[in-house]
Amino acid sequence: MNVSQSAGEFHLKTLLPIAAIALTAGAMPAFAQDAQAPESAEGAGRPASVFDGDYVTLGIGAGYSPSYDGSDNYNFFPAPLIQGSVDGFDFAARGPGLFVDLARDKDRAKVDIIAGPMVRARLDRNSNIEDPIVRALGEEDVGIELGGSFGLEFNQILHRFDSISVRTDVLFDVAGAHDGTVISPSISYNTPLSRAMFVILSASAEFVDDNYADTYFSITPEGNAASGLPVFEAEGGLKSIGASIIGAYDLSGNALDGGWGLFLLGNYSRLQNDAAASPVTSIRGDADQWFGAAGVSYTF
Repeated sequence: MNVSQSAGEFHLKTLLPIAAIALTAGAMPAFAQDAQAPESAEGAGRPASVFDGDYVTLGIGAGYSPSYDGSDNYNFFPAPLIQGSVDGFDFAARGPGLFVDLARDKDRAKVDIIAGPMVRARLDRNSNIEDPIVRALGEEDVGIELGGSFGLEFNQILHRFDSISVRTDVLFDVAGAHDGTVISPSISYNTPLSRAMFVILSASAEFVDDNYADTYFSITPEGNAASGLPVFEAEGGLKSIGASIIGAYDLSGNALDGGWGLFLLGNYSRLQNDAAASPVTSIRGDADQWFGAAGVSYTF
């Protein structure tokens, strides 16, 4: 099993932690390849693994998260999962969007390259805004963000099967929703605890430009008149920092045979600077943002 964050609340921030699981597409296949490599000089072949060649993981779960960045209202929502590999190219859902890794990994390499295009939809504050004061500010348009993810994965850190991944996502809105740039560096440590279970520990940050900050965190004079919130001019910079823990378990007891599995995720992030100081957050919401999700997956 290899796993990777409601229709109305299917927005970028909500799906990011689930996407973090999807980006570990190399972790369990690498474990499967290395764990089954022959130990003897004669090298009698290794058993087949579901991760040899092409494979797909599909899943569905339930999540619980803020209804938008800075909100203190929480919602349940369905959390789908998809990832896999075709002809050596890994792909994975990245929020409401997709990432394709165009750098083919080599079996048991000490360092793998992560590089490929990414597309995301940003539905933050587009619908289902529960707070009536924030709702008075109006709904935001759906953003379509194009860019890429780039980084390195360092394998066999503490033992043969673990890895550390360092990557940065760079995305640009091309739909005119916020006309901004979002840069998200992250680092994660992936390790199996047994042939059936593995965990991922990660830390991340998100930087945004002035256009993004102005769209989601500024209060204009018109917004002040409509909502009563004080006028506020938000500027870009560090928007948030966070950490997460992810666990996955193969129900057969052997991740190599694919089939059914479970995943569990907990994530905490805290808004920073103008994202935290904005009246949307400081008066009507909360800078502390929590996320949880759990679900079932199937690999074939």
